[in-house]
Amino acid sequence: MAALELLAPARDLDTGIAAVSSGADAVYIGAPRFGARAAAGNSISDVERLAAFAHRYRAKVYVTLNTLLFDNELDDARKIAVEAWDAGADALIVQDMAFLEMNLPPIPLFASTQTDNSDPARVAFLEKAGFSRVILARELTLPEIRAVREATTIPLESFIHGALCVSYSGRCWLSYAAGGRSGNRGECAQPCRMTWDLSDAKGRLLAGDRYLLSLRDMRRSGRLADLARAGVTSFKIEGRLKDASYVRNAVAAYRRELDALIGSGEYASASQGRIAPDFEPDVRKTFNRGFTEYFLDGRKGEIASFYTQKSLGEELGTIVEKKDGWFRLDRESDLRSGDGICYFNRDRELNGMQIEHAEEGKIYPHDIRFVEPGMTVYRNHDHAFTKALENSRSVREIPIRMNFRETERGFLLEVSDIEGNTGVSEMNDGKQTARNPSQAAETLRKQLRKLGGTGYCCEEPTVDTRGDYFFPVSALNALRRDAVDMLEGLRRKGYVRKTAKIAPTTHPFPVDEIGFEGNISNRLAERFYRNHGVKKIEPAAETGLPMGGRRVMTTKHCLKREMGLCARHPEPERAYPSPFSIPADGIAEPLLLSDGRHTYRLRFDCAQCRMELYADENA
Repeated sequence: MAALELLAPARDLDTGIAAVSSGADAVYIGAPRFGARAAAGNSISDVERLAAFAHRYRAKVYVTLNTLLFDNELDDARKIAVEAWDAGADALIVQDMAFLEMNLPPIPLFASTQTDNSDPARVAFLEKAGFSRVILARELTLPEIRAVREATTIPLESFIHGALCVSYSGRCWLSYAAGGRSGNRGECAQPCRMTWDLSDAKGRLLAGDRYLLSLRDMRRSGRLADLARAGVTSFKIEGRLKDASYVRNAVAAYRRELDALIGSGEYASASQGRIAPDFEPDVRKTFNRGFTEYFLDGRKGEIASFYTQKSLGEELGTIVEKKDGWFRLDRESDLRSGDGICYFNRDRELNGMQIEHAEEGKIYPHDIRFVEPGMTVYRNHDHAFTKALENSRSVREIPIRMNFRETERGFLLEVSDIEGNTGVSEMNDGKQTARNPSQAAETLRKQLRKLGGTGYCCEEPTVDTRGDYFFPVSALNALRRDAVDMLEGLRRKGYVRKTAKIAPTTHPFPVDEIGFEGNISNRLAERFYRNHGVKKIEPAAETGLPMGGRRVMTTKHCLKREMGLCARHPEPERAYPSPFSIPADGIAEPLLLSDGRHTYRLRFDCAQCRMELYADENA
């Protein structure tokens, strides 16, 4: 029976603890250096503390070391890998093949989505090379995921929620070409979230000052069963720059879905512990740019966010009436004082304001001047929900069995977990007959169940005594505490990490020539590929390669389709006005994207259903 894992991001130690407490089966956290989010590095001591906390619930900790490495960084990267293993990490998430050429401890390696895991041949190669897991490209459809599963046996991880890179991961050099900050080095400046102008070859403006490369956020709730049947066993939430409140909400929401799937009997849980959130999770209420399932079912639905890169929150309704100081929506809402709302004005610019109060369907905003009937209103700050998340004290508890029984000398308490670990404590201070047997029995059960703060829970202890006895409360508390402490020690010792030692291989790489897109930036990575039959290697862009005229992005987001000019998908699905103006005589290619400083030529690979951006020849 396959175990299904809910994998959450951890910006830092506190966020990681919040994720595990909310129900994550595993967390991924940045190392001190060489993580793909340079702003989210963590000390090895924090990794160790997080691992100790997570392992208590049999949850795992994966450390990200998924940037490209230069030769002068190889020793430091190896040192961090060793320290991460010694700190209790369960795996490393890596992009650079140099790690497979290093002498590492037996820590499993996961192939980051940055390694372009988008086809069966690539994944099969990585499996034979010794990777223990592959993180799939976000762009894959369900049939494509199934094809990978049928060609391999390696565990598959897939993103299910969070921000989307418009480019295939690991195949974007836009930020590097524009300003020297490379996403492959953890320093992406996110130019895709900026405004762009789109022109045709005749210089005609097709769209101006719009977020033409900005995507909505992924949300695949309701699709976990489909992904599991396709072969995915790890479900990943994006967001190593997100705060603890965002992570709590997303984990709690998907934990509920995953538990329902596991409850069907087809799958097992990947960790232990019961979680009862003290808030009602709702992913619409934390940061999002609107949602998309992306390409899970192929090219369907809206994926772009052309008019803003900011959070929209939850859609509340359309304004149907406006009077002095208030407006009314076409549906009921629970807007309250302190909530924040946003809307698009006539020019499709996102504006926002705070709510003063609401009563009887009348909503009184801070400033009524610019809202009009027909506008859609979103709540991008739910004050009460945000406070509930910030103040959440959700507790994750491990179910245990308690057996209290009489012995010749006194009494014995056994507490045991699902693994068979058993803590034992004895009370041999004599036996006192109870004056009030029913009250004594109630006190006994009540004190045994007092497990608050221990991380354990017990529904009903079993009691086996030959008589009715009185027990001092202090003695029962000491008995329970000693047994639980013994169990805790046994659980700590009982956690065993999986190991995987990389053995050198020479099986052929799918191609024998690799361009700069292969992201080979050091001697060990070059040696790895040459050992696998690659004859010609171009160094990575980040080694200083001139980017003029080169492809800097490959994406399935297609502006031709969004303009309604795709022969295969002529009608874009859109619930908002088109940002494009198409000349009556059609467009003249090539199309050009400009941010005011740099211009990029677009090429449309219709056979692969992809769009490519090329830097100016003089860049």
